[in-house]
Amino acid sequence: MLGSTSFHILANNYHPLKWALGSNQSMRKTDKKIDNQLRLVLTDVCETALKEIDGFQWLTHIVNFSNFPKSLKVVCVFDTDEQLSTFIINSSKNSLTSLIQMKLNEIGVKFKNVSDHIL
Repeated sequence: MLGSTSFHILANNYHPLKWALGSNQSMRKTDKKIDNQLRLVLTDVCETALKEIDGFQWLTHIVNFSNFPKSLKVVCVFDTDEQLSTFIINSSKNSLTSLIQMKLNEIGVKFKNVSDHIL
């Protein structure tokens, strides 16, 4: 794998919110507000990536709100391993990482190294 950013192909039956919260936890009002902000900015990222990156399918996020923003992970999903490999090798990876960082900064979510939060 190149660089410190890893991107994975996930099954379509993956439920990140259920995984992040566990079966007995519910979201507080502030958690829902943060999640809505994340969803909106990451939707913008997704729409751009769908147009510009071959094989990109969708993205989602995983977060444990009791450890936010450190626990935030953005998961990028690609159609095939070949398209994923091409993405990792070319400059699209850097462009997408920068776009994610810019959009998260817009809502006040800042990381020392955003690549550590992208799967």
